[in-house]
Amino acid sequence: MSLTSASFSPASATSAPTCSPASAPASARASSTCPPSRPVPPFPPLRVGRGSGRLRRAVRRRRRAASAALAVVAAALAVGGAEAQASRGAPPPVVKPPPPAAVRMVSAPVRIADAATVRLLRPGDRVDVVAAERAQQPRVVAAGARVAEVPAPDKGVGDGGALVVLSVPRDTARALVGAGATARLAVTLC
Repeated sequence: MSLTSASFSPASATSAPTCSPASAPASARASSTCPPSRPVPPFPPLRVGRGSGRLRRAVRRRRRAASAALAVVAAALAVGGAEAQASRGAPPPVVKPPPPAAVRMVSAPVRIADAATVRLLRPGDRVDVVAAERAQQPRVVAAGARVAEVPAPDKGVGDGGALVVLSVPRDTARALVGAGATARLAVTLC
């Protein structure tokens, strides 16, 4: 065989058959190895660079799970520690009572026997109110009461004392009213 009559090139040996239907004859189109053409379905656009968000969410989920597990372990250790102390003969831990609810303060007008003492008072001062009865020892009715207001003295009242408004708890206000009806009241600055 002579190589001169037929030219051989490596490019023609490795070239694949073309799949273009226009370039192939009709008989070759039917036996082609190319699949038939199909329309491209619609698809959402690709988002590039969003992988780090998924990683952050996964880490957050694991953090929540880890913190919940640590809380359960801490509660179990606290209960186990108290039981272990009780089994060794140690006294049980002291449970502190909850703090008292906020005391509601009320304004209580009080007539003090000595008007000159009331003129010394200013709003914001702290005073002790003392009830003095003839047959008994003087007693403190309100300790550390805050002076809310000192009204102007009455011109028509002679020796009836002077009025002062104190900010005290409701129970103390009741005690002041009762003491004012039976005894003479005096104040001392705190």
